[in-house]
Amino acid sequence: MFRSRVVNPKWIAGVMRHGYKGAFEMAATVDYLFGYDATAHAIDDWMYESLAQSYLLDPQVQEFLNAKNPWALRSMAERLLEAADRGLWADADPQTVEQLQRLYLQNESLLETLDGAS
Repeated sequence: MFRSRVVNPKWIAGVMRHGYKGAFEMAATVDYLFGYDATAHAIDDWMYESLAQSYLLDPQVQEFLNAKNPWALRSMAERLLEAADRGLWADADPQTVEQLQRLYLQNESLLETLDGAS
């Protein structure tokens, strides 16, 4: 199910057509997987890496998230960084973690700008 749905480019493109709600669905998927791993220890490191690369570090998806639902981007980055911090993503690539941290900080700046505009 992971490859056929979660990181399947066709599924990602499909949810992206739904804008804000599609980004929310992506964030919910990351939350479900994180929760499943925290309780059942069933998510492998390569799956976390795939999530990071497919959802947050892919330039097209990242642009979509920033435009349609930057809060979903923050949620996903937080979850993946928490997985690495808690040892669920035990052998996380340091470069990937650094990219996620940088993305999280950039996203915080964007959200502060949006909050200030309200």
